[in-house]
Amino acid sequence: MGHAVAIWDHKAAIELTKDWNGIDQVVLRNPQGASARVSLHGGQVTSWRNDRGEELLFTSSKAIFKPPKAMRGGIPICFPQFGNCVSLEQHGFARNKVWTIDENPPPLHHNDSHGKSFVDLLLKPSEEDLKFWPHSFEFCLRVSLGADGKLTLISRIRNINSKPFSFSFAYHTYLSVSDISEVRIEGLETLDYLDNLFKRERFTEQGDAITFESEVDRVYLSSPNVIAVLDHERKRTYVIRKEGLPDTVVWNPWEKKSRAMLDFGDEEYKQMLCVDGSAIEKPITLKPGEEWTGRLELTVVPSSFCSEGLIIPS
Repeated sequence: MGHAVAIWDHKAAIELTKDWNGIDQVVLRNPQGASARVSLHGGQVTSWRNDRGEELLFTSSKAIFKPPKAMRGGIPICFPQFGNCVSLEQHGFARNKVWTIDENPPPLHHNDSHGKSFVDLLLKPSEEDLKFWPHSFEFCLRVSLGADGKLTLISRIRNINSKPFSFSFAYHTYLSVSDISEVRIEGLETLDYLDNLFKRERFTEQGDAITFESEVDRVYLSSPNVIAVLDHERKRTYVIRKEGLPDTVVWNPWEKKSRAMLDFGDEEYKQMLCVDGSAIEKPITLKPGEEWTGRLELTVVPSSFCSEGLIIPS
């Protein structure tokens, strides 16, 4: 744990533990009592709790916590693809690999460090990975928990190949909600989206806000950098801020698809909603030596603060 001491703040802490499968995980805490858990399997955030100990991310009660598959819930990282491709597993391999803790992370800016705990994880391709996706890269992931309880994920992907490569990306964020029929999303009105239920056909959003009455599987294109997910019953709003991630995936499997998934409860679609900061429509291309950064910030505010004032692109 000598490494961890170097990145402790005097009021914040990180702890290296193991889950019940013996897989290393990092627990971040802030002075107010909020916490986040990050598994080294997949670099996946598996828990994010507020200062009252309430879980803000959804994880299925039937989730399978054993490698090589990603756990159903939290925030899996989809790289180098989102969706299906012949040679790679669905949503890419990053979420199925064991990451390492970066021993030499870049420092926090001094004005950004108060009460913040963070960890830097690193993924590099194995020889086996290069057979399926023959591109050398270095993927650095910083997960941080702010003094205000804000959860931030920053991905930096560098091309250390001798030729360009392209990829798509998503933070596949499972939000915990009281009842999907009581939830609405603001910030995606009037946008074009690709509908995965209609062979990725392109439509334009007609609603004033997005509400849910059936299965939804869409990629909203060129979306604003601030999106709000309002949970009326819990009187709270998730505010999603993103950079470098032009698209937003919105997914709820609804009843029929829930029953078809082995690692998902039949009725659990009512308690979850995926809203993903992503780069899907136009893949990101990196030249040799180039680096891409994709940033996601999640905060929760009382719903009395929400609506028009939030949806200002940052």
